[in-house]
Amino acid sequence: MLRKFSLQRVRKLVASRRAWSRRLVFWGAALSVGLIAVVFAELSDRAQAGFRHVVTAAPLLPLALTPAGFALSAWITRRYFPGSQGSGIPQTMAARATSDEQTRRALLSLRVAGGKIVLTLLGLLVGASVGREGPTVQVGAAIMLAAGTLVGMRRGDGMILAGGAAGVAAAFNTPLAGIVFAIEELARGFEHRTSGVVLTAVILAGLASLAILGNYSYFGNTEASLVAWESWLAAPISGVAGGLLGAAFTVIVVTTVRRLPAAAGGLFKRHPYVFAAACGLAMAGIGVVSGGLVYGTGYGEARAALEGSAALPWWYGLAKLAATTLAAVSGIPGGIFSPSLSVGAGLGAALAWLTPAAPQGAVVLLGMVGYFAGVVQAPITAFVIVMEMTNNQTMILPLMTASLIGYGVSRLLCREPIYYALSRQFLPTGTREPGSA
Repeated sequence: MLRKFSLQRVRKLVASRRAWSRRLVFWGAALSVGLIAVVFAELSDRAQAGFRHVVTAAPLLPLALTPAGFALSAWITRRYFPGSQGSGIPQTMAARATSDEQTRRALLSLRVAGGKIVLTLLGLLVGASVGREGPTVQVGAAIMLAAGTLVGMRRGDGMILAGGAAGVAAAFNTPLAGIVFAIEELARGFEHRTSGVVLTAVILAGLASLAILGNYSYFGNTEASLVAWESWLAAPISGVAGGLLGAAFTVIVVTTVRRLPAAAGGLFKRHPYVFAAACGLAMAGIGVVSGGLVYGTGYGEARAALEGSAALPWWYGLAKLAATTLAAVSGIPGGIFSPSLSVGAGLGAALAWLTPAAPQGAVVLLGMVGYFAGVVQAPITAFVIVMEMTNNQTMILPLMTASLIGYGVSRLLCREPIYYALSRQFLPTGTREPGSA
């Protein structure tokens, strides 16, 4: 009887037209996530290059251009694409948590996804310290949810999870990090029912990216390692410093988003575009003083620090943190992944003098993972994503150590992870906790 049942089930799965229609739509959506992530990355690079060209010709122009761009982005966001502000990961978490289809569609519609891409590019075009990776998560989740709805899949939260994982994998060319991020951050646990869906989406999105860009490491190949035992001191130092700074960033952003409008008597709530412009002006001021170092994602600065081709000033990490904070609270769309890694690179460069026995490139890596773990409070994701982005497996144990310590220090000071805390603003009252199954 078991054999008969198994044969019938296999025949149904193989021969069913409906099953194949679902598979084709799902596969097409996953490939689309990868393709869109690649195009998004290319456009982001061009937007940053265009801004830097303008700054080179007129270093003071951002004092007018950046606040105007922030105000315009905030206006378009609130007027035409509500739900697209900020990173996009909190919206993805909120959409998984709610069973209200209207809320879910509002947060992860294809319209919002399109606006997210355009407005993130606008932010980079005016020098905002934002990244494209968080937005890619929201875009990927929206595409997969739309595909699931099209073919009548019941478990939309599984499709959202798969889309978010595929977005991370395709954005950084880090398939392992995409899976770990889905489990540790988006789902807050392992879900057997969706594991195959997530894995398939990551594979297909990754293949689409590989077909265009080839197999590459986001930050190149880094061979830095900790050889002498005394050099291992860099791991706990980076973890503690990264956890402290990561917790500070989380507290500032969450407190500002939740409480500043009320604390200011509703001034910023009534005039959100003035507030956005003020954030843009302050960020431009930091950019001018820093000689343009804090604009954009910070990818170039972080890679230069890893390769040792350029020395970052000791204050770079703090300046980039301030610029990223201003962009994050302004209400414009844009992620914090890449800027956070750049802040961590600056932190590592500043801490290198404390551990002369450790190569500077290794300390920069540890600073990146310590700070990133302190911000997102997802220690496994932090060390896996840095390891994959640098193609460096000799640093696994030090990276794990710095990540765990960074997470622990941040957790002591800030009980709620930043994405978890920010996701609540998108949920209807009475919805279950974000990340719960």
